[in-house]
Amino acid sequence: MMEKSMTDRSPVRVFERAIGGGLGAGNLGVVLSRPGVGKTAFLIGLAVDRLLQGKKVLYISTKESVEHISNFFEQIFQATAAALDLDDVPRRQLRMERNRHIHVYNRKTFSVEKLEQAVGFLHEAMDFTPDMVIMDGTPRFENTEDWELDNIRELAAKWQAEVWTSSNTHREGQPADDRGVPMTVARFDAKLGVIVDLVPDRDSIQVKLIKEHNNPEIAQVQLEVDPRTMLLRWR
Repeated sequence: MMEKSMTDRSPVRVFERAIGGGLGAGNLGVVLSRPGVGKTAFLIGLAVDRLLQGKKVLYISTKESVEHISNFFEQIFQATAAALDLDDVPRRQLRMERNRHIHVYNRKTFSVEKLEQAVGFLHEAMDFTPDMVIMDGTPRFENTEDWELDNIRELAAKWQAEVWTSSNTHREGQPADDRGVPMTVARFDAKLGVIVDLVPDRDSIQVKLIKEHNNPEIAQVQLEVDPRTMLLRWR
């Protein structure tokens, strides 16, 4: 009960309520922003929150090294522990590391088949099936086809996991829909459960909810990302 009360204080709970109780198993969420704004930090923040609840996370990257991502997790974890005033931090950190796996792939050769094989191996060797999968840098929506997203969602449903990924916005000449979502992403709207945009605004990064499952009335969340700690906070 104590552990639950600690994580209940996290601003991530507000974010989850705004997206209908969370992304949900079998669903695909996308975080948008300009390059360098903080998509990776935002995704790792969601992952750390799950890990603090004793859940299992698989982090896939086609952009950074395992060491870089592991250090980023450490940074976000320590900032979260301080913000929530968590006790027994070394034990929580050890549990986080045991429940998290980081796999790095070449962007050109990564495939859904490799993702399925990786989880199959983890399940057989370590009895590890993810509750959350972060796919940072893949799929590249400009080169993605419907079947690829369908397969990712099918795997997510099989594992009872939620899947988060990301995409860049504001490229010169980039066409977008009336919500400001790049057409490379918007063309898959029916396959996406949640779309979030991170928007720089003076001394913070605003969290703008663009799609919340099939809800026509999108919540105006009062959340932002602190550029110093890269954690979610209330506005």
